[in-house]
Amino acid sequence: MSFEAWTVFALFWAVFVTTPGPNHVNCIQTGMSVGFRRGLWAVAAILTQATLFLTLSAAGITALIAAAPMAFEVAKLLGAGVLIWLGLRGWIMARHPVQAAARPGGSVFWRAFLIATINPKSVAGYLAAFSQFVQPGVPIWDQMGVIFPTALTITALSYTGFTALGAGLGRAALGAVFNVWLRRIMAALFIGYGVVLGSAAMPGR
Repeated sequence: MSFEAWTVFALFWAVFVTTPGPNHVNCIQTGMSVGFRRGLWAVAAILTQATLFLTLSAAGITALIAAAPMAFEVAKLLGAGVLIWLGLRGWIMARHPVQAAARPGGSVFWRAFLIATINPKSVAGYLAAFSQFVQPGVPIWDQMGVIFPTALTITALSYTGFTALGAGLGRAALGAVFNVWLRRIMAALFIGYGVVLGSAAMPGR
């Protein structure tokens, strides 16, 4: 991969992982609820999911998933349902005091991993990255030596920043009425993303 191609890929990936979505909302919400250090478990989960999806994309699996309309539709509806459920639960729980001890690192990790994985648009995003930037005449795993560290570094910086933002908001709003409404805004965003995801047209339609 040339320096020019790497620059374009890095800019594409930066936009991909900073455009607001469920992962961003979850990182902010997690940072607010459990603080920055424990919130990094969510970042670790997103990096795990990114590594998995990058590997599947390199192996051509995401192209097969995107080419299966029924499977893609089912995954989309399941993902939408989970996001809406998380949003409704978050809205109801917003009035209850946050208890950091109730969210161990493993819980934070698996919640974030689920949210990162259930959105079928992730498949489309990773597929777009590979269709645009992988050179067909060069061995795929040689290119992964550049793509993997670039993508994972940008991903880590982005979601660590959103987690820190959430932790800062949580400290500023701790015990205040503002905290309840901020948590409800996060919950409403989950519901909104779920509705948008569930009603989105299939790729190619």
